[in-house]
Amino acid sequence: MSEAGIELPKEFSLIARYFAPLAGPGTDGLRDDVALLTPPPGRELVLKADGMVEGVHFLPDDPPDLVARKLLRVNLSDLAGKGAVPLGYLITISVPRDTPDAWFSAFAAGLAHDQQEFSLFLLGGDTSSAPGPKNLSLTVIGHAAPGETPRRSGARAGDSIWVTGTIGDGALGLAVAQGKLFDPSGFLLDRYRLPRPRLGFALGRIVSASMDVSDGLVQDLGHICRASGVAAEVDVALVPLSEPARLAGPAWLSAILTGGDDYEVLMAVPPEREGALHAAAQAAGVAVSRIGRFAAGAPAVRLTGADGRPMQVASGGWSHF
Repeated sequence: MSEAGIELPKEFSLIARYFAPLAGPGTDGLRDDVALLTPPPGRELVLKADGMVEGVHFLPDDPPDLVARKLLRVNLSDLAGKGAVPLGYLITISVPRDTPDAWFSAFAAGLAHDQQEFSLFLLGGDTSSAPGPKNLSLTVIGHAAPGETPRRSGARAGDSIWVTGTIGDGALGLAVAQGKLFDPSGFLLDRYRLPRPRLGFALGRIVSASMDVSDGLVQDLGHICRASGVAAEVDVALVPLSEPARLAGPAWLSAILTGGDDYEVLMAVPPEREGALHAAAQAAGVAVSRIGRFAAGAPAVRLTGADGRPMQVASGGWSHF
């Protein structure tokens, strides 16, 4: 009787070549259906799932390694918005059957690069083929001290509104990628393709509410207002802009405020904790800017322009539906 070898199906061959090298402890090299994960002692898990669809969240000709890094980073940004520390992630990939191996190789290389930069590892996931555009989903798992994960619902009247970094670069970068805006420096396109999650920013005992800015400053601020039952008053002149965003001119101001893809952190901070906020920001190497205040009243976002008059924007922000 002759013995026949067991041929490895293509799906599992892809996993073995490109994704098993990314796996961490408790995964059995991605040879099993589940992973085992124990959080660090005295910490609680913080979880977030987010996805990206080709033609919606990234362009068909975007480099696969940057697509992978953006997918991971937009999820890490949600952890950063809660002051959590990353631990690992699960990934689901659905792509056309004729996707070349070179795409998988570059995609996995992008994940490997950012795993090393942000100190986390792959726990598992799923791969499949579909006739439509590439559809990518990632669930990131982090940890935080119990009771120190700020929610959207904690803002109070009198709290100041703060943001990290600069606002609008991602939305303008998409306009650059679409040929609608000229950016000789390449800064805006880079910010669109490669977010900078503000990890390492210890928010737990400082902010009363926080989240990352992904769907646009105005819309995400509205999420906090609704959850907290307060209004927000924003001085548009105080919203921090990069130099390339300033050079885009006032015609792009509405897109800057509502366009999304910022992946900065939006925070409600009681006045007595602003000193602690500055200290934590300095320790994390993150710039922070005060852009307004929360006030009593029905949930709403009120914008005041540089001329001191109320300002309206054409759209509240990005919507998935």
